[in-house]
Amino acid sequence: MQQQFLQTGSGKNRRRIAVLAAPGIVSRHRPGIVWLGGWRSHMSGTKAEALAKWCAASGLACCRHDYSGHGSSGGKFADGTISRWLEESLGVFERFCKGPQILVGSSMGGWIALRMAQELPKRRLHAMLLIAPAADFTGELLWPSLSARQKAAIAANGCIEVPSHHSPGPDVYTSALFSDGKRNQVLTGLIETNCPVHILQGRRDSEVPFTHAIKLASHLAGEKVSMTMVPDGDHRLSRPQDIALMLGLLENLVEAA
Repeated sequence: MQQQFLQTGSGKNRRRIAVLAAPGIVSRHRPGIVWLGGWRSHMSGTKAEALAKWCAASGLACCRHDYSGHGSSGGKFADGTISRWLEESLGVFERFCKGPQILVGSSMGGWIALRMAQELPKRRLHAMLLIAPAADFTGELLWPSLSARQKAAIAANGCIEVPSHHSPGPDVYTSALFSDGKRNQVLTGLIETNCPVHILQGRRDSEVPFTHAIKLASHLAGEKVSMTMVPDGDHRLSRPQDIALMLGLLENLVEAA
């Protein structure tokens, strides 16, 4: 599979987004699969690679990309916001995905998947599989975890750097990330995805607590919502048994077409 690129944005915000799109037969009964990764992850991560191999073996179309500032895409990570990464994800979806699709969103990708569902026309989505979905994490999870000194530094300097759990370099939290997060909140009422949603959550997740997944499910009350809780699962859910469970759930969503 050859890596492709999509140019998005304009002027100083123009950036090149790296995409891996594998063809397959897409129809009402065989939806394509779209992978949406998490904060500082990339499209060649453990779960994304396993998903792509499973799609290839099943003859299903599979599309994945790196957000700007991630992996092989251009742009600076510090410039990233949910709106920016949402714009890129919608651009990739419209350019490379035809027919009904299943969005598979991991962590922050779960939030972006929910925002995509709000922006896309009805009937474009067949289903959603959300893995440890970090909906509204900037305001619900990240901001409350910061100290008063860190919050003051963001207000004074526009950003802070903290050691990362996901990368050798530090995480950069900007004032733009938090203010933009407020504009993209989904946990403010009922979320209409117009498709079934399944949540896969680890009970021992220290980054996105299982109670957050339960809260999200309560906001999806108008949809067909189900949840699988992994008693000893962490946030990454990248063990062989976790990946096997993810693919089994995805197969069920495909067969429900």
